[in-house]
Amino acid sequence: MKFATLKSSSPDGRLVVVSRDGARAVYASGIAATMIDAVERWEQVSPALKVLYEQLNEGTAEGSFAFNPRDCAAPLPRTYQWCDASAFLNHGRLMEKAFNTDPIPDFETIPVMYQGASDDFLGPHDDVPLPDESLGIDFEGEFGVIVGRVPMGVSPHAAQEQVRLLVQINDWSLRKLGPREMATGFGFFQCKPSTSFAPLAITPDEIGPAWSEGRVKLNLHVEWNGEWFGHPNGAQMNYSFGELIAHAARTRKLSAGTVIGSGTVSNTERAVGSACIAERRVIEIIDQGEARTGFMRFGDTVRMVAQDAQGNTPFGVVDQRVVQSSV
Repeated sequence: MKFATLKSSSPDGRLVVVSRDGARAVYASGIAATMIDAVERWEQVSPALKVLYEQLNEGTAEGSFAFNPRDCAAPLPRTYQWCDASAFLNHGRLMEKAFNTDPIPDFETIPVMYQGASDDFLGPHDDVPLPDESLGIDFEGEFGVIVGRVPMGVSPHAAQEQVRLLVQINDWSLRKLGPREMATGFGFFQCKPSTSFAPLAITPDEIGPAWSEGRVKLNLHVEWNGEWFGHPNGAQMNYSFGELIAHAARTRKLSAGTVIGSGTVSNTERAVGSACIAERRVIEIIDQGEARTGFMRFGDTVRMVAQDAQGNTPFGVVDQRVVQSSV
């Protein structure tokens, strides 16, 4: 199944079911008014949502209409918890060099994760307002999952069973603020503004074998100002989503609607490029002795889309512009 949230007067928007080809949509209000409502009552409402999805694909759903991703908020415009990992060790090791930090203890055996803001997610075509372009504005392309209720102390296998939906994420960063915040020992805060999402949240079966071993094994194509930047694949994720969820739930239960991110998609092969500017910069330092690529400026755009071998784009597209905040 595919879902999206259309913007409305409510901060949680209105839930719609979207056809497999992304052309049509229908409101799910008779079943679940919002995405968070659907996820919290998943066992109760998912059978009816599936029937509605099948009717939409067959062209028999009453009240269907043309789907426009530009009308979308994030699939979950706000939620109870957003936890982002660094599950691609290649990226993490490169970032240690970028920030000149000591190696992270147990990095290869214990996932690294921070808790970000979850009260103000951005939609796929929303402008991204930021206060100062000198702060090192950077995009970060990644994948994520929305989970059901997860008990404390769950095993990775049981944790993965709680994956309800897959999402595609652009986790914005302000790189100039990162080193000081990490040095305090308290972790990221100001350097992590509102996170953006592609329009569609999908059930794992929608990508078939590309969802396996708890990983989204799709290329994530990234363009900056219309130019190719990278297309790394999610298959090289060193920790599965089951392991990430279990890590987050080691000492706490997770509410339904919690979002867990993979961290920046990163591959060891240099030819596939990168999904964030900081990674390209540190590669330039390693290969050429200095960083030659700057960070984003106001007016710059970034486009991200996950794509399979047949050219299908199951999450839709993130296409955003960075602008100066009015406050």
